[in-house]
Amino acid sequence: MRFLHSLAFASIGLLSGGFAAAVRPRTDIRTVITDPRIDWSSETSLLFPGDPNFANVTERWAIFRPPTYAAAVSPKTEADVVEAVKLATEYNIPLLATGGHHGYGTTLGNLKNGLAIDLGQLNNVSIDRSTGLLAVGGGVRFRDMADVIYDAGFQIQTGTCSCPGMVGVTIGGGIGRLGGIYGLLIDALVSVRLVTADGKLLDVSEHSNPDLFWGIRGAGANFGVITSATYKLQHRTDPFTSVDVIFPAEKNASYFNALQSLINRNKSPSLPAKLAVTSAIGYNSTTNEPQITASWVYAGPQHEALQVMAPMLSLKPSVTAINNVPWNRLNTETGFGSDAQTCIPDKIVSIYTANVRTFSASTAVETFEKMAAFYAKYSDARNSSILLESFPNEAASAVPDDTTAYPWRDTATYLLIQFIWEEAGSSSEEPGNALGRELRDDFAATSGFSDLSVYVNYAHGDETIEQIYGARKLPRLAKLKARYDPKNVFAFNNALPTAYP
Repeated sequence: MRFLHSLAFASIGLLSGGFAAAVRPRTDIRTVITDPRIDWSSETSLLFPGDPNFANVTERWAIFRPPTYAAAVSPKTEADVVEAVKLATEYNIPLLATGGHHGYGTTLGNLKNGLAIDLGQLNNVSIDRSTGLLAVGGGVRFRDMADVIYDAGFQIQTGTCSCPGMVGVTIGGGIGRLGGIYGLLIDALVSVRLVTADGKLLDVSEHSNPDLFWGIRGAGANFGVITSATYKLQHRTDPFTSVDVIFPAEKNASYFNALQSLINRNKSPSLPAKLAVTSAIGYNSTTNEPQITASWVYAGPQHEALQVMAPMLSLKPSVTAINNVPWNRLNTETGFGSDAQTCIPDKIVSIYTANVRTFSASTAVETFEKMAAFYAKYSDARNSSILLESFPNEAASAVPDDTTAYPWRDTATYLLIQFIWEEAGSSSEEPGNALGRELRDDFAATSGFSDLSVYVNYAHGDETIEQIYGARKLPRLAKLKARYDPKNVFAFNNALPTAYP
């Protein structure tokens, strides 16, 4: 899983002690945010292109069609987040707020020469052991909190990479390995502190602004900037069993057939509740052919895990690594330790996605063959890959559909198509994007859904709002958008309409 999403935020007016609340023509950003009348915290940073730390606070995991910034604010306090948002709106300056800097959808690239609000200094992590509640700042990444949670005797469902932001992943839904046991990450969310488009700082939960709490759990980028969030933890349950395998090209059909049998074994497709599988089609530069690299993780002891995984292991993978892994090392030590490489920023990567309810081995095999041809023709794009994240959905699907805005709880596999090339303007860019769209259509046609459906955190940016948010959710979401953001100032991250249909 990649993760987490940049957010677009703006509001009208200023905090007490600021300037008058009239919206003014856009002006020089440096002049606006360095005005001596603004009482920034002494630890809040104001940065501009060319400053030593500017690249760090505007860094991105993916730089394919990125937003561009004329200035950045790195607030130390919640009040300074609100101040920055209000200044941007008063002076008609577009902005994005980022936590994990992991958002990559192409709609974010519609922001040009705007203001970056880097939430990296809002990095507090605290646990109340008596209640089992976790509180995190808006800039906390998975890697910042894993050891703290584990050492306190707890765990929580997360994504599968260490570098995305906790809050950004959450508000898109929060898929991951433990969805069969604990549900989605939004199902662990208890409350947030959120700055709305009109400059209000709200406590949002089931008991305070419950309509907004419904909306942020699946479409949260549309309603405000989250400065902090509280989650319900689960008690730690060691061990986890990790089985990493590699299959050569000639065994790809056997592997995908075994995976299909395991996922589609019941009327409601899903892996067993304790088993999660990520399968990657990639290129092996040593053997000069495509291969499958897979990470099978079981929430339980090794003897149980190997029994569940027996159909796959009977295929005799060319490489097998079996390890017991504690919860706080799941993201970094599974998948042959690929997390470190995955989290390197500033990649040129174009991503397409599709949700799959019913897994089709034949579609996966056809994809393998198409990628083999692509690798053979475009050598500079051989870091490209196809990732199939097959996560159990038993607990996620048990949550009533109308509980949250997230629309795809019965998804059994999330497809992530990643085309990567080394230099801008590569000859592989156009054919890579064309193949990405083709493969997306192939999986959508056999997915078990009536149309393409996509996880918003993985969206490319060319999908319809129905394909992202679900037509049945849109009437209620549009009403929330009209109430909290009628001028659509949160317009850079797959924005919702203010009326639907």
